[in-house]
Amino acid sequence: MIPSLTSAARKRAAAGLASACGTIAACGLIAACGSTSAPAQGAPPAKAVTSAPASAASTTTSTSGTASPSASPTATSQPAAQAGPAGCLASGLQAQLGAGQGTAGTIYQVIVLTNTSAASCTLYGYPGVSFVTGVGGAEVGAPAARDRAVAPALLTLVPGGKANVLLAIHDAGAFPDCKLTDADWLRIYPPGDYGSLYVQYNAQTCANPANPILTVTAAAAGAGSAS
Repeated sequence: MIPSLTSAARKRAAAGLASACGTIAACGLIAACGSTSAPAQGAPPAKAVTSAPASAASTTTSTSGTASPSASPTATSQPAAQAGPAGCLASGLQAQLGAGQGTAGTIYQVIVLTNTSAASCTLYGYPGVSFVTGVGGAEVGAPAARDRAVAPALLTLVPGGKANVLLAIHDAGAFPDCKLTDADWLRIYPPGDYGSLYVQYNAQTCANPANPILTVTAAAAGAGSAS
């Protein structure tokens, strides 16, 4: 049995216990301050990406040969997909010769495309043009190369509206290895369509496709000019 502590011993024990508790409390406070971690950081905020407006390609509405500017579409190799008129098809277009002009070594011939359908449609880019033996006939020589001097523009043709392309026919005789032959017809594929249109046109061309004597511009609004 443990002897009872004397009054003085009890006082000394109580004082020691109080001192020990104070020391322990102080140590706990210091440890808490020293080990307090920085506020938890969540996942870093997502990087803000601001898309710069793409340079705009010109949009023109062709109304009976009169062009009026409209909102510009996104400038891409092809216009951004958007609600609106469908592309013009050969079945809803008529091709005819427009103005023509000859210079030294080259003839410039406008080809006019008219929307003969009952609905508006769009054209964008370059047509396919080549000499052929006749309507539905075989291709003669090389198809037209693209003249990229003017960037393509998105065109909206209302019923009866017109667009044009400028065809350059270079002097076939200027090519030393050209096999000269006569051609009487041009075949035109509207931009973005595999259907074809035909116009009668008489010229000399090179039978061998190694000599491309034709170049063609992208479709533009209105009936055009050869100058």
